[in-house]
Amino acid sequence: MNIKFRLTVMNFLQYFIWGSWLITIGAYWFQNKHWRGDDFGSIFSTMGVSAIFMPALMGIVADRWINAERLLGLCHIIGAIILFFIPEVNEPGLFYWVLLLYMLFYMPTISLANTVSYSALMRAERNLVKDFPPIRVWGTVGFIAAMWTVSLLHIETSAKQFYVAAFASLFLGLYSFTLPKCPPEGKNKTHGSWIDSLGLRAFSLFKNYKMALFFIFAMLLGAALQLTNAYGDTFLHDFAKVDIYKDTIAVKYPAIIMSISQFSETLFILAIPFFLKRFGIKQVMLISMIAWVLRFGLFAYSNPAEGLWMIVLSCIVYGMAFDFFNVSGSLFVDTQVKPEIRASAQGIFMMMTNGFGALLGSRLSGMAIAKYFTYSNNELDWRGIWTAFSIYALIVAVLFAVFFRHKHVHEEVTAATHV
Repeated sequence: MNIKFRLTVMNFLQYFIWGSWLITIGAYWFQNKHWRGDDFGSIFSTMGVSAIFMPALMGIVADRWINAERLLGLCHIIGAIILFFIPEVNEPGLFYWVLLLYMLFYMPTISLANTVSYSALMRAERNLVKDFPPIRVWGTVGFIAAMWTVSLLHIETSAKQFYVAAFASLFLGLYSFTLPKCPPEGKNKTHGSWIDSLGLRAFSLFKNYKMALFFIFAMLLGAALQLTNAYGDTFLHDFAKVDIYKDTIAVKYPAIIMSISQFSETLFILAIPFFLKRFGIKQVMLISMIAWVLRFGLFAYSNPAEGLWMIVLSCIVYGMAFDFFNVSGSLFVDTQVKPEIRASAQGIFMMMTNGFGALLGSRLSGMAIAKYFTYSNNELDWRGIWTAFSIYALIVAVLFAVFFRHKHVHEEVTAATHV
């Protein structure tokens, strides 16, 4: 079977699982369980906590001891079992720990899926920058399909969303064992130090000023992504409290409106090869940061009626903000490392974005919202929230433009070679 098709199926399922519950868990938390809002930030922090060490750890295992596709399959099978159990949890404290356990196995699969794709394409003598984006775009299609499935079945506030994710996770877990073999590239290498023996060589990337700075800004952008995940759907649901907005399309079908972001992703993912070739990683990342400024700024002044166009435009801009940062960043990291530390390096990128970045975003935003943007009646000042987020993204963009130095080399993105 065609290698690109097999990787396409993998990417579709990888993000279908996440899309089944990530955007709608807030509605499940508040409207189904009726739990307190001040605990909700801790729920989203599970992604950050798990991504701090698990992607890097699993990357080391994949580089040294176990085939990446087998490790991917094991993680998804274990994750499916946990997802089936989540609807049985009826206490917010326990819910946190069960979701954290699930995320410990899901978060590494994102970088492992990238590793499997890169390894399989390289072994098939394909060009990563040219061939990976059209494959990865189907991950976004999977995310959209999941959101629409959950929304059209009207299970946005139901526990059934976790069952949808569980069945998809089980299927992908079994399917992963049929993927092309991705043996540990570092297994038979000569290891001259205890760092090499433990598979920690990828962490030496932090000794390189350019890579260290890149990872720091990846963390700061990861925080911005977390803000969207945590509050986007809840923001639209909150308009249901206002009589003039409660019957609007955006309030009735918020997941479908938010899925415009994923439709936008499909277009911008396919544009990545052109932009990387034409402008290089620094300019592409800078474009991403400016897009985050617009994403949040448009939300600040929007509403589901006459301001619906700003919500839609914000969702379109999100595609550029996410793809030019996440997908381009992952490809950039792969061009900077040797094959024997590929999985570990992808794990570190995930650690900085979805680990430290997500934790930073969820914790600090939660505290800031509670202190500065919550009225005495517990209503939220959404305009103030989104404006503050927009200013944050602008500051990050300015700092990145000033301090990050990288000379764009045409061959770096056209040949996908390794140093």
